Amino acid sequence: MSSFDNQLHKARTQDGFIAALDQSGGSTPKALLSYGVEESEYSGDEEMFTKVHEMRTRIITSSAFNGDRILGAILFENTMDREICGKGSAQFLWEDKRVVPFLKVDKGLADEADGVQLMKPIPGLDDLLARAKSKGVFGTKMRSVIKSANAAGVKAIVAQQFEVGKQIIAAGLIPIIEPEVDINATDKAEAEALLLAAMAEELNKLSADQHVMLKLTLPEANGFYTPCIEHPQVLRVVALSGGYSREESNRRLTLNEGMIASFSRALSEGLSAKQSGDEFDGMLNGAIQSIFEASRT
Repeated sequence: MSSFDNQLHKARTQDGFIAALDQSGGSTPKALLSYGVEESEYSGDEEMFTKVHEMRTRIITSSAFNGDRILGAILFENTMDREICGKGSAQFLWEDKRVVPFLKVDKGLADEADGVQLMKPIPGLDDLLARAKSKGVFGTKMRSVIKSANAAGVKAIVAQQFEVGKQIIAAGLIPIIEPEVDINATDKAEAEALLLAAMAEELNKLSADQHVMLKLTLPEANGFYTPCIEHPQVLRVVALSGGYSREESNRRLTLNEGMIASFSRALSEGLSAKQSGDEFDGMLNGAIQSIFEASRT
């Protein structure tokens, strides 16, 4: 089988979760601060992205981080374009760790309208997808956010996600579609009901050879996204932590059979640049094991 077919089989069938290592420009200083790197320790974007690449490299090269428990990892474009141990980051992930590489392709969020934040336009997407494919990337991820249960807004956000998703499928990649519901929305359950209905409509329009993954906020009603998990065009439904702690994210995940994790903050919680190698690996191993176990329910 080709690398893509092997990756597809792993993503579809193996126990595990997806590590979200894709913080981009706006969220990078916060991610570094959580990791114990002060803003005074770097100057300008290039130094900042070098620092965050050092953090991601430390995570990815750790003995705790491998394909036994981790299905995939989502990278930021800047990370894809850098190297880990002398190999392109995506190539290293797959060849050395047997972890399926994904790429964040969205350019951030537009201003809120109709209770949602659509994705900003993604200029040069076809070129980016071709470059990602050439570097061994398997799939993509793109995020938009639902702030309240506004039917028109939710419909627009799902339509945009699937429109871009089909462009990604045409480029030979698997899209992770991520219409996040804000965990602080006062009408979160109602927003999730609108989202489920809108996604079902779009999923039913996909042809037999068009497949997607869905990345969704952990729902208020346990098992709420089972129809998506069982849909023939959905490879996997993964859960974002969305600001919940690791403990709360794992608790909610165990109540949703068939969903697996794709955590960012909840994965790196407690990791620090100041930790020794053994301390760091031990902390990361504990985090990975807890998320792996929650993803197996």
